[in-house]
Amino acid sequence: MAVAKAREERRAERERLKLEEQRRIEALEAERLAAAEAAARAEVEAREQADKERIARVIADEAARKAARDLRYANRKARQR
Repeated sequence: MAVAKAREERRAERERLKLEEQRRIEALEAERLAAAEAAARAEVEAREQADKERIARVIADEAARKAARDLRYANRKARQR
């Protein structure tokens, strides 16, 4: 009877250790997944920010080009008078 009880206690201990290890592995996997998602989110945000900055630069360059063209036009008209 004592042998069976000791065997059952060892089995229960092995099961408990397996369960703890499985929980630890799942927690590590969840952390790894969260870190990967955060990195992907940061990459997307950085790409979007770069796109916005590029668009703003293009708009500013276009506005400067048009302003220079308008100034040349106005100077030419002023010389003609």
